[in-house]
Amino acid sequence: MNRRQNLARRHRKSQLFKWCCISVTGFAVLVLVLLLWQVTVIGLPWLDFQFLSSFPSRFPEKAGIMSALAGTLWLVALTAVFAIPVGVLSAVYLEEYTKPTRLREIININIANLAGVPSIVYGILGLAIFVRFMALERSLVAGALTMSLLILPVIIIAAKEAIRAVPSSLRQAAFALGATRWQVVRAHVLPAASPGILTGLILALSRAIGETAPLIMIGALTYVAFVPDGPMDEFTALSIQIFNWTTRPQEAFHELASAAIIVLLAVLLLMNSLAVYIRHRSSSR
Repeated sequence: MNRRQNLARRHRKSQLFKWCCISVTGFAVLVLVLLLWQVTVIGLPWLDFQFLSSFPSRFPEKAGIMSALAGTLWLVALTAVFAIPVGVLSAVYLEEYTKPTRLREIININIANLAGVPSIVYGILGLAIFVRFMALERSLVAGALTMSLLILPVIIIAAKEAIRAVPSSLRQAAFALGATRWQVVRAHVLPAASPGILTGLILALSRAIGETAPLIMIGALTYVAFVPDGPMDEFTALSIQIFNWTTRPQEAFHELASAAIIVLLAVLLLMNSLAVYIRHRSSSR
């Protein structure tokens, strides 16, 4: 009898916890939907070709996001170029080439800790190293290198987990046929782990595209009336432009910020959709 009572009590607790999780998730989704709805209703009337093709202005009816949009695309592209090879190759080295020593555990713990460091700390580090020590000033390269430091731990952790999930039997079969370590990694491990690695890349670049604090810390401009021509040019980004407009007292600038948020979300969804498509193709193969 006691067993049945204990089992019934455990089932009630399980159901209660289940509905608590559903309630919290539903509340979070509801808040997100309301925020997106409010942003869409306020910003959609301002979203037109003039808004996309104009530079920032003191007059709301003439203001646009051309320089900020171009700066964001430049920044994401350079961040991907710097961070993805370093992050993936670091994960490959830690999982496939190093032995399970104490030093490896210390490195893994530090990488996990770095993933939780506030973004403003990376901004301070980027200001000290890239802007001042390396004299890159307020360039796109300085911003991209700072963002690369920010997302590297996320990429490394995701890539390590994806590589670790590849069955060891796949490696042993390749070794039995005479393949070298690099041949096994290149031809078998990385293709099998690519869906998980791409998921980590999506999360990392999604974080980079919306960060504002590190860019403000390294001195990215809030007003840019030109489109960057190269990686050494000064820049602004959509996140900085949104922050600048929300600090203005005029209501029209707040509506412009909502329109810029819609564009930023569209860029993010487009980038993520492309990555999901590539991941799906890799999984199919």
